[in-house]
Amino acid sequence: MKKFKIKSFCKINLSLRVLKKLNNGYHSIKSLITFCNLHDTISIRKIQGTKDYISFSGKFKKGINKKTNTVAKVLFQLRKRNFFTKQMFKINIKKNIPQGSGLGGGSGNAASLLNFFINRMNVKLTNNQIKNISNQIGSDVPVYLKKKNTLLTGKNDAILRLNQSFKLSVLIVYPNVICSTQKIYKKNKVFTPSKPQFSFGKKNKKQLILYLKNEKNDLEKIVVKLYSKVGQVIDVLKSQKGCYFSRITGSGSACIGVFSDMRTAILTQKLIKLKFPKYWSHVSKTM
Repeated sequence: MKKFKIKSFCKINLSLRVLKKLNNGYHSIKSLITFCNLHDTISIRKIQGTKDYISFSGKFKKGINKKTNTVAKVLFQLRKRNFFTKQMFKINIKKNIPQGSGLGGGSGNAASLLNFFINRMNVKLTNNQIKNISNQIGSDVPVYLKKKNTLLTGKNDAILRLNQSFKLSVLIVYPNVICSTQKIYKKNKVFTPSKPQFSFGKKNKKQLILYLKNEKNDLEKIVVKLYSKVGQVIDVLKSQKGCYFSRITGSGSACIGVFSDMRTAILTQKLIKLKFPKYWSHVSKTM
């Protein structure tokens, strides 16, 4: 039977402000999110039998639960709605995105697979059903349903898709620390008042960089306090000529440095490999 392959791209939080804690235990956040060319690869094939076969390969396959992962959750949610009740699948996810890094690998896998079933396998769902399924899998899964620069506004779960490309030169460094999103948010005591919205419609990179320089990730202090090696990476990135800013992405532990050009980012990656030879890193242009 035909095998399909799809790409599941990683996200980067260029900024992240925690606005308040909600009654349901989640948090309202304001975050500017972009995507880059780092991706997991998902292979899908229909099979005969009574159960799915889900496997993981690649550098970051270790430690993923084969029964409660986001891919299994997508299939569960679709079958609850009477899709594929007798059809099973063999699915392999090649994990190139580190786990517990704040790069959204698992949520991206879920969204990519859901889009595949909708667009390639004729699964008919309303927008409300798609939103409901996504939220059942993970609160951040809706972000990944469209690979566009995105602003989480912090108002009623509103997601604003941006038409412009940022094309930032980014170095991602993962210091081999798995951060629990739940744990980091639980420890957070910092809440930032919502500010007037920046106009992202202006196609001016200098304005974007200036805005981001004045922004931050409210979760960073907690992560650095728990894992000092994260702070060490951020400090090295910040100290490099041509680095506009450096911070964690999401709830960590991956650190990003946004640079003036790709050459500078690549040179800094070489320095990182010398200083931290066991850490994983990746240079990319954002969307």
